[in-house]
Amino acid sequence: MFIKDLSCISAQPTYEETFFEGELKVNRGNRYVALEPAYGNLIPAGLLRRMGKAVRIGVGAGLPLIQKNPDLDGIILGTANGGLDDCLKFLNQIVDYNEGTLTPTNFVQSTPNAVAGNLALMSKNTGYNATHVNKGLAFEGVLMDAFLLFGEGKAQSLLLGSIEEISDYNYNIDQLAGSWKKEETTSETLLNSATAGTVCGEAAVMFVAEAEKSDNSIAEIVDVEQINFADEKRISEKLIYFLKRNKIDLSEIDTLILGYNGDSRSDHWYNWLRETFFPESTVYNYKNLIGDFPTAVAFGVWMGAHILAGKNMPNETLLTKNSDQKSKKILLYNHHKGVQNGFILMSGL
Repeated sequence: MFIKDLSCISAQPTYEETFFEGELKVNRGNRYVALEPAYGNLIPAGLLRRMGKAVRIGVGAGLPLIQKNPDLDGIILGTANGGLDDCLKFLNQIVDYNEGTLTPTNFVQSTPNAVAGNLALMSKNTGYNATHVNKGLAFEGVLMDAFLLFGEGKAQSLLLGSIEEISDYNYNIDQLAGSWKKEETTSETLLNSATAGTVCGEAAVMFVAEAEKSDNSIAEIVDVEQINFADEKRISEKLIYFLKRNKIDLSEIDTLILGYNGDSRSDHWYNWLRETFFPESTVYNYKNLIGDFPTAVAFGVWMGAHILAGKNMPNETLLTKNSDQKSKKILLYNHHKGVQNGFILMSGL
């Protein structure tokens, strides 16, 4: 499939794309909050006031793409938790009002498919509409779904994306589980912290993808693969199979985008992969800038598309650079808490 257009709201200035000019925000603490744009000209005030954050940033990133590409055949999004803050507000109202008269707004906005539903309603898109909610592989599920639709000839153009918000509930649960840093860190020091835990992030990343290459195509997503509860042997076998299926040698992968998050307990997977299979490849990272969340790999795909289009990335995203030539083949590898592993292969045009 071919990426035609894309948009991103994250903890960095990616919406207006000053991100590529090096105007980065230094995030502190262990919550990297999304930098939201002004929605006034995009979302009617009556709707905006009722939207939870996940819906707000999802619509903010997706609706402009739909307006520029009105002939979409469907909308496929991925999220681990959806608008969980609104869900908890609704549950609290059940208790507070003794199961009496409840406002439906929080319930409607809390379901994981609320973003895809709002985008469809606001754009009057009556095509295929699905939301994948499988934790750290939700975005990989989105891509697989899109590949199937394109392969069956049931769609020619789709809106794909992911949405994640920092809800107090999930943040507190993960904090009790030891997921977040206990000591003070910043986006500048996260990857070198050498301690347990990472930082929490949120973002909405959207793509317009087409089945066929066109004059407006930016980059190609060649394939996607995933594996759960794997050791080094199984990941090695899956990687070799994945590349062989696409008739690509290890040496052809000139660029890696890896999900380093500063957690000393799990970053070794990325070190092992790059040192074992791709010692000569240029390596990028991204979670030090936007934080970690289950569907963060979508941001990596957003970065990869811009890299393949020839844009320069901020120095803070570059771990090692082994060539001055333009990237041609990019492999993204990400894992969620060392359990869910995903590979995404991208190619320049």
